Order: sequence, then structure tokens, then C-alpha cells
Amino acid sequence: MSRRPAAVAASVLTLVALGGVSACSGNSSASAGTSGSTPTVKLMAGGLDKQIYLPYQLAQQLGYYKKYGVNVELSTEQDGGVGAEEAMASGQVDMAGAWYNHTIEFQAKGKAVEDVVQLSGAPGEREMCTKKSGVTSGADFKGKTLGVTDLGSGTDTLTQFLAAKKGVKTSEFHRIGVGAGSTAIAALQNGKVDCVMTTQPTVAAIQKKGVGTSAIDLATTRGATAALGGAFPAASVLARTDWVNSHKDTVQKVVDALVATMHWINTHSAADIANKLPASYVSNQLVTKADYIAALTEDKGQFLPDGLMPAGGPKTSLATEKLVGNVKGSVDLGKTFTNDFALQADKTEGFNTTTIPAGPNG
Repeated sequence: MSRRPAAVAASVLTLVALGGVSACSGNSSASAGTSGSTPTVKLMAGGLDKQIYLPYQLAQQLGYYKKYGVNVELSTEQDGGVGAEEAMASGQVDMAGAWYNHTIEFQAKGKAVEDVVQLSGAPGEREMCTKKSGVTSGADFKGKTLGVTDLGSGTDTLTQFLAAKKGVKTSEFHRIGVGAGSTAIAALQNGKVDCVMTTQPTVAAIQKKGVGTSAIDLATTRGATAALGGAFPAASVLARTDWVNSHKDTVQKVVDALVATMHWINTHSAADIANKLPASYVSNQLVTKADYIAALTEDKGQFLPDGLMPAGGPKTSLATEKLVGNVKGSVDLGKTFTNDFALQADKTEGFNTTTIPAGPNG
């Protein structure tokens, strides 16, 4: 998201292509309807090496895109570059691995974008604060300087929402963009911020260095529900509604692969997952592999097992957008997501669904 969290060590990876298939525009996937051909989809994620976005790459590592008959070219957004959701909306890529709340923001701007498969029921974020900050909830944000990925990002929205729920106005605290990874850690170390909202593996690195502790947990569905008032659907796959309608078979293949991946995550350990991911994701200048596994074990509860948008999730997201002033008019939540593809994927594979799906009103 940017309007998103930035990728940790994003320079590690700029493009991962499957099967040597050449890059394509959104229209290139029209080949899905041609006998004997395999459709190609370009998907940009808001940081492929971040734990909150690991399903996109894991599906590749497991060979699931190929298994379900689609070539998926993965790319990761860069600090200061075009956000995944913006690249999707402008047609630079076909799909975005980004947070669900962007569909609400796009609708408010008159753009039809929808969530076709939901991967998490929590933001996967933690408010990491210095010991001297005294922050334990949004009520303590008054007078503080808080780090977010970028101004206008999802972490920025959540930070404002946590404050607003406790009656603290945006004018009563200061927000600055600090990115993620080493830049976020440095902001805490140097006293530039009192807290920073960030994800794994940056969280683990902050804890290991002793420069901050988790003050607010938004990393699991349970933690998000306690802090935000309900499940907060975050990592998902977004696409323009017109593109979805003209590429339904292709969308189904992508969703099939990701639903199978979510089932695999649900039935395997954090160590199993780490062993499947690229080595640079799980062991780098921020964390060791052991750190990565420990962090994923702690926060694995953010991932949904069946790809379904959870009941109440869209309403929680809309309430967040309205409270911080991103959306002022009415929103038709039924047009911001669909469970049709995920339900079909679960049915095809014989997976038992455990997530209570959201209805058309969210």
C-alpha cells in the first residue's frame, strides 16, 4: 500500500517471473479464452518480502499458479514508487496485492475496483513504541510523534483511527513517514519518533535490538478485533471490476492458487512456510531465519484459511475510512468485494470453510 506499508528490504527483489513468460498488459490475459494457451497475469504487491504479503510469493514457490493453469508475474512496489493499488487502477498491472480498504477509497473517487480473494483478517501491524513513550493505546498518542510508512498509507489511516477511537484529534499528535525496515528502526533509535506502526520482520528486528516493544497488536485477527472493533480485512487481491468481468476464468485460476495456498498455510508450521520462501526473505540484514520463524509463529493468526471476506470486515474498514475522513459519502460495500471466486475454489478442492462470509452489506 502507499497508501501502503513499504516493502522491507525492497531492493532485494523487483520482479519475480514464473516460467519466463514475457510481461503483459491487462489485456494480454485475454489469451485465457484461447484453446491450449495459458493466461498471464501481472500482480504487484505492496512488499513481497513482508510477512503480511507472503501468500503471493508462497503460491509461486509451491507451484500453485502453474498447477491451476495461470502464469503470474510478481513484482514488488518500491519506496517512493507507484503503489500496487495505483499501478493496478491505472492498468500498469492486472492485479494488486494490497489492502481491501483501497476498494472503498476507489469507489469514493468513482472508480470500480473489487477484492476477489481475502488473505488476512488483520492488518498484521504492531504499534512499536519506545519504553519512555508511555504509549499503551491510542489514548496516549496526544503530544507524541508517530511513525507511519507514508503519509496517506494504510498505517497512517490506522494510526489516526486508533487515536480517534480514544477521542484524540489528528491535530493533537504528529505523524511522519519513516518507511519500514532499517529506516523505521533508525527513527526509533534516533528518537525521531515515539512509536512506529510496522510489520514483521521489522517488528522482530526492533524487539531484538531493544529499541521498542509492541504497544498495540493489530497483527492477529483477535488483536485487530480488540483494537479496531472487528476483523479488519487487509491483504487481498484487488482488480478493476471491468477487468474482472472480462477475465473471469483467469481470475478464478489465480484465486484457486491462492486459496490452495491459504489452506497450505493453515495446515503447516511457520518453519515449513519459511523453508519454502526465498532465502533472502527469511534471513537478511534485519532478521535471522530463527527470528523470522518466531515472528511468523506469533502472527500467523492474521491469515484466513479459506480466502473468504469475513462477516463484518467491510463494515469495520468503512468505519475506519469514515472516522479519519477518507470517505464522506455513501459506499455500496457489495461492490467492493466478492466471495464468489473463493467459494468456488473451496468447493472445487473440497476444503471445509471456517470463515463466516460477509454478505452483500459487509
